[in-house]
Amino acid sequence: MPLRPEITLDVLNRRGDGRLPGLVGFRVMEIVDGRLTAEIDIRPELLAPNGFLHAATIVALADTACGFGCIAHLPQGAENFTTVELKANFFATAREGTIVAVARPVHLGNTTQVWDAEVTRKSDGRQMTLFRCTQLILWPKPKP
Repeated sequence: MPLRPEITLDVLNRRGDGRLPGLVGFRVMEIVDGRLTAEIDIRPELLAPNGFLHAATIVALADTACGFGCIAHLPQGAENFTTVELKANFFATAREGTIVAVARPVHLGNTTQVWDAEVTRKSDGRQMTLFRCTQLILWPKPKP
């Protein structure tokens, strides 16, 4: 499924305004066929009480990157999507700097899409998390 031409960096970056992506500082850096790259700058509000990056911050980055990738690759005529499953494996953490997610589709179907994201530290490229989610494609309801 090719990238939808009406989906641009500007469109995606405005999509999160006033919502969770905007709250965490999510920003899309690149969108091309089959890949979306996004990042978040770590700040104290995104840390867990133990002083390390909260897992929910990483999930917010990865899930939003995959979700925005899904929006950009929806089949023609589809209205939207919703996440029906997600999983994350954590390998490392951070206390400062920027974290990056690179999201790629594993499956682009008319009923579901499956996306993977790898989250790394921008400073040294260290892999922090592998993330996978399944998106249910939402189609317009038939009129009675």
